[in-house]
Amino acid sequence: MALREPRVTLAHGGGGRAMRELVEEVFAAAFGSDAGEDQARLVHAALEEPGMRLAFTTDSHVVTPVEFPGGDIGKIAVCGTVNDLAVGGARPLWLSAAFIIEEGCDIALLRRIAATMRREADAAGVRIVTGDTKVVGRGAADGVFVTTAGLGVIPAGRDLRAALIRPGDVAILSGMLGDHGAAILAARGDLALTAGIESDCAALGHLMEAVLAAAPGVRAARDVTRGGLASALNEMAAAAGLEIEIDETALPLRGEVRGLCEILGLDPLYLANEGALVLFVPPDQAGAALQAMRARREGADACIIGRAGAGAPGRVSLRTGFGGTRIVDMLAGEQLPRIC
Repeated sequence: MALREPRVTLAHGGGGRAMRELVEEVFAAAFGSDAGEDQARLVHAALEEPGMRLAFTTDSHVVTPVEFPGGDIGKIAVCGTVNDLAVGGARPLWLSAAFIIEEGCDIALLRRIAATMRREADAAGVRIVTGDTKVVGRGAADGVFVTTAGLGVIPAGRDLRAALIRPGDVAILSGMLGDHGAAILAARGDLALTAGIESDCAALGHLMEAVLAAAPGVRAARDVTRGGLASALNEMAAAAGLEIEIDETALPLRGEVRGLCEILGLDPLYLANEGALVLFVPPDQAGAALQAMRARREGADACIIGRAGAGAPGRVSLRTGFGGTRIVDMLAGEQLPRIC
């Protein structure tokens, strides 16, 4: 059995032989999953550990372009879902993947996306165990959309929540600001920019486990995605009922990203990352957490960027390079749409 067409047709969503060929030859072949059943049967020793809790998350991905420097929509789908589990203290184990495919989509593109997803899942230590495909008519989508759900386990005694952040806790950022958002903007080609920026898209499960082993007192963590660091910190400040103060001079930013933001009038605090997280840890464990991050490739640029304080509850403030202070608020809209 072999796919006869180089592009997706409506027949590939019709439930018949064409659809089965697409599912088996593109997705099941890449993921190693059983396309003959409508559900995954999950068995893992961790499910029997006393005090273990399940963590479950889901996310949809609509990035454009679907392939970009440093990754593609499949990489974001796997890494983003793994990261949503990991920052809650969960060890990611299983993923599902559902595809909405526009008629006319290149099947070679789907093969590349599926191969990326398998590669990233293997590296993150998770399995893609079930999924779905739907085909829609031309103009009803934009090439391909991917929805992933993830299931993981939280070990007994582990509790990461923003509400647990305390005054004096240290804020650590694991990587450079805004690399993904800047890479997507440059890749769209609308502005004839040649910034040479790659997305930082990466799975952070292994990084989180290393940090938690070195600094078990970590209070909370968030991955820095849509809305950037500013949005993540505002959400955490609101949940903790504290003020978070960050230092502008401590924020890690590539020169290329800084230049792009200056040209376009963007604030890097609101640019998305897909391979960075921010966490809060007690002061006496900050050094151990930072060292554990920097020992891994995805945390090599980790740095302390600020602290939690007892000031105005829910406020995020920035100490500027000129010695002043400004409020860092949530965006009312979106600086850059369809980035993940």
